[in-house]
Amino acid sequence: MICSLMNTNKKFNIFQKVGSVLLPKKRRSSRLLFYGFLVGVIFVIASVKVIDYTSTDAFCMSCHVHPHAEDNWRLSTHYDNPSGIVVHCVQCHLPPRSSFDHLTAKAVTGFRDVYAMIFKDTESINWEAKRQLEAALKHTYEEGCISCHQNLFPLQLSEEGMHAHLYYESNREDLNCLNCHLHVGHYSEVAYEPIDFGFSQLKDEPDTIFQEATTVEQFERFTEQIPGTSVSFDMVPIPGGTFAMGSPPNEPGRRDNEAVQRQVQVSPFFMSEIEVSWDMYMAFYRETVSEGRSEAASVRPLDASDGIDAITGPTPPWGSPDQGWGWGDRPAITMTHHAAETFCRWLSQKTGKNYRLPTEAEWEFAARGNTQTPYFFAGNPRNFTRERLRNRIFGPETEPISNYVIFRENSMLRTQRPGTTEANPFGLNNMLGNVWELCADYYAEDAFAHYPEGQLIIDPKGPSTGSERVIRGGSFKSDAFEVRAAARSHTRHDQWMLTDPQIPKSIWWYSDVNDVGFRVVMDYPVK
Repeated sequence: MICSLMNTNKKFNIFQKVGSVLLPKKRRSSRLLFYGFLVGVIFVIASVKVIDYTSTDAFCMSCHVHPHAEDNWRLSTHYDNPSGIVVHCVQCHLPPRSSFDHLTAKAVTGFRDVYAMIFKDTESINWEAKRQLEAALKHTYEEGCISCHQNLFPLQLSEEGMHAHLYYESNREDLNCLNCHLHVGHYSEVAYEPIDFGFSQLKDEPDTIFQEATTVEQFERFTEQIPGTSVSFDMVPIPGGTFAMGSPPNEPGRRDNEAVQRQVQVSPFFMSEIEVSWDMYMAFYRETVSEGRSEAASVRPLDASDGIDAITGPTPPWGSPDQGWGWGDRPAITMTHHAAETFCRWLSQKTGKNYRLPTEAEWEFAARGNTQTPYFFAGNPRNFTRERLRNRIFGPETEPISNYVIFRENSMLRTQRPGTTEANPFGLNNMLGNVWELCADYYAEDAFAHYPEGQLIIDPKGPSTGSERVIRGGSFKSDAFEVRAAARSHTRHDQWMLTDPQIPKSIWWYSDVNDVGFRVVMDYPVK
């Protein structure tokens, strides 16, 4: 009995001890859960507050070093509009808040901006280039446009806007809202300036109006004079010769369309020292402008019996083709291959000579300047390219290539005037870089392979048919690999005309490319 009671007391004491231990543990766990929940709620509330605060226009403007960003925003239709609706920074520069990607994009954007503020020299940033379409597409989200503009056909939409939005609806994979509405978020004076194509220059009587074209009797440099205008330009003699067209297999940056090399001979010819300038092209435009005529009428074929007045010239473009960079002796850009060929016909009839676009073989021979290296100057493309990982991290070398070529690393992402770089051995300026140059040849990926192996190819003219044309030389947007003498590319007519709102589309002006121009050549002996 006594033993039984003792055992019972022991069990009771044990349970009492266990209970005394377990009870406080449960309370502590409950408290921990409560405090954890409270901290979580506070964290969530604080996070929302931080997200809200860092999404305000005031916060964006306090951090960003972009000059005039706020002023241009307040002048834009996203701020200054009849309805009084204000579109805020994050509505364009982040995905919609309901989107899963909103916070991710916000974190990435914030990290990038803070990194730039701390480690980059913001004074050296080319802000004008950041306002171009290519850059804007990286920092603006089309989902934001659509979330606000859900009805693309409001009652007040013009007929022109209706056609444009119908076209957008059927081409959403290829088009972005910014293609047509680049400056609605940040006002640009240049985008809304009236286009006069230098007609204002005609208010003052020019000092000299040339009456006759230059007579050419010797195979030497001469200055061509365009009769009836004050425009002249230099032509450089290019001696005939033989060279290996294309690039060797071990050339850095080589593309498949440069294979295989063939031995080519070109006859002597003249080539313009610089790319066709706005001064030259506007002389043609003023004399042949087709304002009021239909695009269909301007495709009438020309023949040798056509007089100067019979040449139907360009219709006015949609937008300012100089991009706000200036006219004068800068290279003329945004004109189509048809426009370039028509300019050559006009120039031929004005001067009595045979001006035309160069063949691809003539262009490469002239660009090489009797060299067979990647460039006409010494240098390894690997040291200049951004395609090499090491150069992406530490930056590419810029010497000596910047002395000779206007390309992505030194162009400020716009065309440059001739004379800012040194000429090649033939005395030609900007043969590499500045703008791609149109050639007469149709494009074929394997054009060289169609020439007989082991034979000397004399004055080749490329494929007899095709849909696109060859362009050569690279541009102010190009990487160092693209401005090698052997680098080839081609027009992309449909892609470059996507946002042209006209029906039918212009045959004269590309609406979606701003780094393609041309230069002219002339036969010798003079015909």
